Amino acid sequence: MMTSNKKAVLSCEFFPPRTEAGVEKLLTTQQTLSETFQPAYYSVTFGAGGTTRDSTLEIVKLLTEKNIEVAPHISCIGSSKQQLSELLETYKSLGVTRLVTLRGDIPKTGELTRELSYANELVSFIRETTGEHFTLEVAAYPEYHPESLSPQSDFEHFKNKVAAGADSAITQYFYNIDAYLHFIDNCQKNNITIPVVPGVMPITNFASLTRFSDVCGAEIPRWIRKQLEAYADDADSLQAFGLDVVSNLCNQLLEQGVPGLHFYTLNQANATTAIWKNLSL
Repeated sequence: MMTSNKKAVLSCEFFPPRTEAGVEKLLTTQQTLSETFQPAYYSVTFGAGGTTRDSTLEIVKLLTEKNIEVAPHISCIGSSKQQLSELLETYKSLGVTRLVTLRGDIPKTGELTRELSYANELVSFIRETTGEHFTLEVAAYPEYHPESLSPQSDFEHFKNKVAAGADSAITQYFYNIDAYLHFIDNCQKNNITIPVVPGVMPITNFASLTRFSDVCGAEIPRWIRKQLEAYADDADSLQAFGLDVVSNLCNQLLEQGVPGLHFYTLNQANATTAIWKNLSL
């Protein structure tokens, strides 16, 4: 069993905006989050097939110029080894020391020809290319990746990433704590000791949450889904209920001694800061 940890590391995720106004909003959000609870770092996502490669890099540059700790997402889908090597050198030159290392989503146009096919291959490539320069985060799926053939094969993929040199993991978001605890039990049975940080998705909009969850395979428990449906025309009640659900989940996780919490902010500050104020830290 894990033990209570009052020193959990808190971090947040951003996605690259498509407009100048979006960039300004992101920077305002970052300032609010930093003033409220000083996240250890901010990750910046990378679009399917590398579709946001340039905008991801621009956001990373903007944040590092402000001496903010940034962890860019990097994926092997849609990128050659040469492109990856150049990107790694760029991140090193910017002072980046942490990466979120992913296979990446296959774009809607279909499968891409690529030199690296899986996240464990990307982890190995980064280790071969840059040694121990980067702290490498990988993804974990307590409720299983939607493309996995079975729970066993899904966990084997995770083990392969750890064996390739991952330092720690961030989970897909979940609302069922038993899924996370079962995943941790599996790690312990397989002598996997890297930190596995729960990903946290605030609940602010039912339609967008169901859309995200259907795509990524995260379950919305029936009792939560039904209550959110009941609040469909009452945004204030929905958000208050969502805040209560996610705050309670986070506090239960902290009581279990999780190494940290990683908030999927969707470039918004209010929901994440409200949850933080409810945490038993």
